[in-house]
Amino acid sequence: MNTQGESSSSSNFSYDVFLSFRGEDTRKNFTGHFYFRLCQVGVNTFIDDEELRKGDVISNKLDKAIEQSRIAIVVFSKNYASSSWCLDELVKILDCKERLKSGSFAYFL
Repeated sequence: MNTQGESSSSSNFSYDVFLSFRGEDTRKNFTGHFYFRLCQVGVNTFIDDEELRKGDVISNKLDKAIEQSRIAIVVFSKNYASSSWCLDELVKILDCKERLKSGSFAYFL
């Protein structure tokens, strides 16, 4: 896991942004560059830098990172939906959005 910057000002959030993406599709191009730029401007961003094995289920670490992020940004790519891991992340993101309708959680698709 890579993070950049200080924790968010709100004690409820450890990250400003959680990036959800299909690693083999976008890690070394769009998402990698986007992450770098977010960090450059001081946005505390969670990006999973571990290569995931086929058949793995979403980890508690990722669940917690999603819950502790102010915003989730989903980078849809050609093969995003073919990854059960990505779909599990998306379900968790949407679950957090639904539970926190008060406006304390935002997401962008």
